[in-house]
Parts: sequence; C-alpha cells; structure tokens
Amino acid sequence: MNNSFSQLRFWKTFFTPNRYSHDQIPDLTGKVAIVTGANTGLGYCTTVALATHGAHVFLACRSQQRATDAIERVKAEIKEKYPQAADPKLDFLELDLNDMRKTRDAAKNFLVKGLPLHILVCNSGIMATPFELSADGIETQFAVNHMGHFVFTMELLDRIKESQPSRIVIVSSNGHELTAPGGIDFDTLNDETKTNTIQRYARSKLANILFTKALARRLENERVYVNAVHPGYVLTELARHVGASFGVILKQVLGVMNIVVAMKPEVGCLTQLYAATSTEIEEGDIRGKYFIPIANEILPNEYARDEELQEKLWTFSEKLVNEKIGGL
Repeated sequence: MNNSFSQLRFWKTFFTPNRYSHDQIPDLTGKVAIVTGANTGLGYCTTVALATHGAHVFLACRSQQRATDAIERVKAEIKEKYPQAADPKLDFLELDLNDMRKTRDAAKNFLVKGLPLHILVCNSGIMATPFELSADGIETQFAVNHMGHFVFTMELLDRIKESQPSRIVIVSSNGHELTAPGGIDFDTLNDETKTNTIQRYARSKLANILFTKALARRLENERVYVNAVHPGYVLTELARHVGASFGVILKQVLGVMNIVVAMKPEVGCLTQLYAATSTEIEEGDIRGKYFIPIANEILPNEYARDEELQEKLWTFSEKLVNEKIGGL
C-alpha cells in the first residue's frame, strides 16, 4: 500500500491561525439554509450558529425522531446561551444520502415549499465503514459522501442561483491526501480488493473537492460561492465505524486522541461557518477554494487540483445518476 497515515500532514491544522469566530457571523435574518447531517456533531453546531444569527435552518437528516430531538436541543441551547436571540426557525427535511432517488425526492420536497435557498452546507458523511454497496449498488462511502451530495446539490441548484448571493459549502477532509495512486479509478469503484476502507474514504473526500472545483467553474458568472473545507480533527461520531473496520485497539487509541487532541464541534464548525457566512467570501470573490482550520485557505493535493480529473468525475457522476434514477 503506497499511502499511510504518516502522509497525512496534520501539522497544517495545528499551526494555522484562527481566522473566524462566532462573533464574526453576520446577521442572517431572512436567509434560508439547509445543513445535511444536522442532528449531531459539526452539523448540529453549524445549525445552532446559523439559527442563532437569524437563519431559517432545515435539518436534513435520515431520522425524523433524531432531527426532532436535535431541534429541541438547538432551541434550548440558544435560549440558554443567547437569550437575546430571536426564537429560532428550524424544520426537518428527510434526507437519505445512501439512496439517490430518495435524495432527489428530498430536494424536491424542499423546492415545493417555494422558499429561497441562500446557504447549503453539505456536511453529512461516513468514514472507515466496512465495505458495502448503497441502495444504488455503489460503494457506500463514495455513495453517501459524494454521490448523495452531488444529486442533492444539483437538484437544488436552480433555486440556489435564484437566491444569489448564495453559498454552497462542501465538507471534505485532509483525508483526501490518503487516496490510492491515481486518485479515482472509476472502473474499480466497487471492487473491494483494489482499495482498503481508508482509501475508499479518502477517495470520497477527494471527490468532494473535485466536485467543488468543477461546480465553482460552472458558476463563475453567478454570485454563488462554492467552497470546500476540512474542519480539522473534531470530536464527533464520524469515527464510530472504526472498531468494526480495524478492531477495538485502534478504536481505543482514537478515543485517547479524541480526549487529548480533538477540537470540540463548536470550534470545528467554524471553518464551514466561515465559508457559509463570512462577508470576505463575497467581497473577495472567493470560490472553488479549500480551507482548513480555522478559515485558512490552502492548496489540496495534486489530484484535487487536476482539472481533467474534476471533469471525469463530473461526467461519471452525471452518467451514474442517469443510469440509476433517470437523471435530475
């Protein structure tokens, strides 16, 4: 195997300044936002921040019960920590990123509400899961982390353009640096023998950045600002499948690292909040970029910057959508 954790340059997130805070988030009254995976971790904290500053936030999640519980927690947290804030506007939007047809339906269910969409945060994701295929017969990490968000974003794109100035934030990871040689071999996407679970995760996170750059290029004449972020090493539920994939010892090691190293989600969410809300994005015409904690632009790896690979992914994704669900 040519890639290892030693290649993952964690120093990039430990030696960068903090360039954004909750106090810098502008008034978002009148803005409508969707946050995928909003019931826990980074998505939950992003929802709290957006709602505190006046945005009407849709929590896009698989489980209505978990989303409803999260909504109640958000309301209670805002009331306790920010008593001066207006009553938050929060709604549930059912979203299953593991199924492209259901994902398309989720977008349609939002569109029929007739609301604008100013902020889309593609936050939800899975990591290091045992090999499985999605409802559409696609390796699950690629299906959930890339294809689901590709379908959801593209189905919502006209509304996002109508609502400009608007933002699309795609949560990637510095894990994209661990992808197998060549970046993405589309012909062996579902071949379990060609990659391990970390390389499959890396592939999906690479796809996030490739999609970001390809979409930003297509929107260069619009006031729609698309950017990708690595939130950092954050204490979330993302690594919950590590034990099943690598065993209990590594899970315990990660547990210790979580205590010693990991950021709290309310800090980890600041980079995606920067991309979603900072006035610098529009003022500086910042689009198609990649940010690491907190709000620092950096170059992703060479595969992510490969325009030919960006376009190959776009063509492959469109073809897959057409084959599986008849297009968007």
